[in-house]
Amino acid sequence: MACLLRPQLFLRVAKRGPSAPVRGLRVRHYSTPPPSQPASAFRLSALAIGLGGVVLGCLVGSQLFPSSSSTPSKHSRPQYGSAQEFSQAIKDLRAVFSSREGIVSTDPSDVKGHGLSTNSYHIGVDHSVVVYPESTEDVVKIVKIANKYRMPIIPYSGATALEGHFIGTPGGGICVDMTSMNKILAINEADADVVVQPGLGWMELNETLESEGIPLFFPIDPAPTATIGGIASTGCSGTNAVRYGTAKAEWFLNLTVVLPNGEVIKTHRRSRKSSTGFDTTKLFIGSEGTLGIITEATLRLAPVIPTSVASVQFPNVQAAVQASIEILRSGIAAGIQCVELVDDNFLAATNKYGLSDHKYAVSDGLFFKFQAHSPRALADTARITKEICKRNGGTEFRLAGSDQEAQDIWADRKNAHFVGCAIRPGAGSLATDVCVPVSKLPELVLETKKDLERVGLPYTIVGHVGDGNFHAQILFDGDEELKEVKGIVRRMVHRAIALDGTCTGEHGVGIGKREFLVEELGEGTVALMKSIKRTLDPLGLMNPGKVSGKTALRQGN
Repeated sequence: MACLLRPQLFLRVAKRGPSAPVRGLRVRHYSTPPPSQPASAFRLSALAIGLGGVVLGCLVGSQLFPSSSSTPSKHSRPQYGSAQEFSQAIKDLRAVFSSREGIVSTDPSDVKGHGLSTNSYHIGVDHSVVVYPESTEDVVKIVKIANKYRMPIIPYSGATALEGHFIGTPGGGICVDMTSMNKILAINEADADVVVQPGLGWMELNETLESEGIPLFFPIDPAPTATIGGIASTGCSGTNAVRYGTAKAEWFLNLTVVLPNGEVIKTHRRSRKSSTGFDTTKLFIGSEGTLGIITEATLRLAPVIPTSVASVQFPNVQAAVQASIEILRSGIAAGIQCVELVDDNFLAATNKYGLSDHKYAVSDGLFFKFQAHSPRALADTARITKEICKRNGGTEFRLAGSDQEAQDIWADRKNAHFVGCAIRPGAGSLATDVCVPVSKLPELVLETKKDLERVGLPYTIVGHVGDGNFHAQILFDGDEELKEVKGIVRRMVHRAIALDGTCTGEHGVGIGKREFLVEELGEGTVALMKSIKRTLDPLGLMNPGKVSGKTALRQGN
């Protein structure tokens, strides 16, 4: 029996902590005017010309920037302000926002809580101060003060990132917590787009659209509490990627960005298409807050299509992947919204710790989400999928018979991280991802599982098999086991790159994957990325040390 399930619904299991308050979600229906400030338009043009200059400069091998105290050379380390200057910066922040309570915080729990994540193995680093802006204008004021005192700026939103994206900078810095900027500014239903602030959660957006009777949704579906700003900044994706792509596809039409010098730009207008020069929107997607702070985004929306959910078991990973390849190369491919690989360890853990009452055979398997315009079309897609799975050794094909059953099954998959953590209570968790061409996924998963079994630490594996992307979550206790885990991850990444893959399919680089960039992209590409960073952020203030930055940062005298 097919069921009609909205694509974005599943059970929440995570809540925001006290360091990330969510203030009232408000919807205002109006159209955002196009950028009209001459300075912003000039800055956008200069940015495009500047990027062309970066490429030319790299090609001819010339030095892009002269050495000076205000603009470091390409070989110098950023020099930040002194402790006294940082203290004065905090005083200036308090003075600027003195008319509003709760905007500036130096509470020890705030600065510490914003500099670490219980979901990550990276060692936390405290910030000096946490600021909660409520508008683009607030962010500009923060950035201007940071420039004045040469104080690093670290953006923060949903706190679901796993690779140390929002940990503090040694010596201190300003954490800009965007969770108060969580409003929907405009819903343009006829154009199937929406204008939002970066602190809005993608689930909150979809729930609001549903409650207002608008049959549209935002299809990028990472962790339940992820926000629009974080989704853009990491270029991430989720289970829907096989059908809808990632954040680096065409889902972000325009971004409002505060540049490192405090200038505000809009990267595009609201039209669906444009061939006007450099795609500056994409420049900021995946930049992880190192090139500017996103304060507004215009998003494309997709129509809500009826869906159904199924699970099926396989004797091994090879059989599961082969079945998924045949399905995605068949005539029903357009009806596959999601196809997820789960290993035997994950299903064993789900049987014990999952929030639903469903029990699964302990073997490798696939979870499917189908979509079609009618129950009959859904049933046809499920029938053909079952036949292909059976030819490849699939058993126990179970199609959800109701909305609730579909939600429960899909919640089991979406809550994979929390189920994995429950295997070893109190242990550290390293969750990482790689991505390879789909046909290479069985080889990579099998070699990784052999490595994990040899080491003997508890783990689970899940993956977006339709994209060749898989996640390993490994639990450890103490420094010695963490050292073993890091070795496993390095070997996994080296295998992925050797198979023409990537060190991260959707988690982002942060500090956890920096060391693999040259191996994957080559020295020239990484040099180009660093040159773009220096062009936009010559003082090195924006989220220093993340993505391509590797220099030890220190406070100046």
